[in-house]
Amino acid sequence: QVQLVESGGGLVQAGGSLRLSCAASGSIFSRSTMGWYRQVPGKQRELVATVTDSGRTNYADSVKGRFTISRDNVKNTVYLQMNSLEPEDTAVYYCYLRSSLNFNYWGQGTQVTVSS
Repeated sequence: QVQLVESGGGLVQAGGSLRLSCAASGSIFSRSTMGWYRQVPGKQRELVATVTDSGRTNYADSVKGRFTISRDNVKNTVYLQMNSLEPEDTAVYYCYLRSSLNFNYWGQGTQVTVSS
């Protein structure tokens, strides 16, 4: 059973920074792709960033140059450093894991609110 526990969300002013963390239980972390998605009410969940087990990263165009995804395979944790936050970044952020067998797992979500 894989569990993903997110932390680090909150309220920040525009231009500020937050760091999200997602700790994964289970033994599949090191061979999985991890990522972050976000969702606002009435819209589809959208990709923010992913990082493969080899460290290859991918970002949505809207966050390139502002957000950085990283992972610590010893701590089974993935991070999302968010800088220069904008009100448009306000959303619930979900941690995501895709195992080597292509099973998908989701965290419970953490709210990020950016005030203007």
